Amino acid sequence: PKTDIVFLKVHKSASSTVMNVLFRFGETHNLTFAFPIGGGNQLFYPHHFLATFVKGFSPRSPRRFNILCHHMRFLQPEVQKVVSSSAIYFSILRNPVQLMESSFMYYKGTSAFSRARSLEEFFSQPYHYYNPADRDSHYARNLMTFDFGFNPDGEVSAKRVQLMLKAIEASFDLLLISEYFDESMVLLKEMLCWDLDSVVSFPLNIRDNSTKSPLSDTIVEKIKDWNRLDWEIYTHFNRTFWERIDRDIGRERMQREVKALQERQAELARTCLQGMGSVAPKDIKDSSLQPLQHGNAKILGYNLKQGLDKETERMCRRLVTPELQYSSALYKRQFAQKHP
Repeated sequence: PKTDIVFLKVHKSASSTVMNVLFRFGETHNLTFAFPIGGGNQLFYPHHFLATFVKGFSPRSPRRFNILCHHMRFLQPEVQKVVSSSAIYFSILRNPVQLMESSFMYYKGTSAFSRARSLEEFFSQPYHYYNPADRDSHYARNLMTFDFGFNPDGEVSAKRVQLMLKAIEASFDLLLISEYFDESMVLLKEMLCWDLDSVVSFPLNIRDNSTKSPLSDTIVEKIKDWNRLDWEIYTHFNRTFWERIDRDIGRERMQREVKALQERQAELARTCLQGMGSVAPKDIKDSSLQPLQHGNAKILGYNLKQGLDKETERMCRRLVTPELQYSSALYKRQFAQKHP
């Protein structure tokens, strides 16, 4: 199994669920994580990543970490200073239309979104709300482009788009697609030589359907147009994603693998969860499993079954622990005070 990994955590793209997969694998195999100085879950985002943001890194005695996966704005030469040269790089993309709708609810407090009552209102005159100079403007336009380290307000010329796609292809070994999450996990498992249980997960940091709204065709087109760079990234890598499946796995085997993954997930849900699925924030009984609530989104969580044996309880708890709690537990473990 591969143990040196860089995951670029793209916002609002099922990346918290992927983080859980990496946290569990890292914990089980005693791997080191490149944590932000002072803990937390962001490597001084939205600044471009620097190796000096990582706790325990020193230019004089460069120390390599196994897994780099906390929120960052990608800058490969700096990333290379903290991970092994053989590290596997991957990320995850999401359809920019759904991404924008999700960001609008989740980042409601940002300068671009706070005054618009709806996406319709925002798109009636975007530059009335959006100012590229605002510190948090990146949440409102071409967010994936920004996370990959590029300028989200850059011109959309064929040449520039090509250069951007080439640069991403040169840096990343695999780009997952959140709309095909199970297929993505199968590809990831293959590439990392991991077993099935390592990539099984329950969806984390997802929001209640009551806060989701259907979008009109007009708005969908406006979103694509406004996020043209993201749209180019997404359509390109959605295509290469399926080309890779056809080349490396084949559709039939992929179907079998996905079925096995879903069956294992259902089995774990029966073992671990009260009521088999996610629940509203107010119904989460164990406060340590309460996910962070943000903006106008209602983030769902889970309740574990009572009376599980110790080993099962530990496995189940890992599967449903929200990102912030899991991250801080791993941070404490990695930097436990070494008593003389």
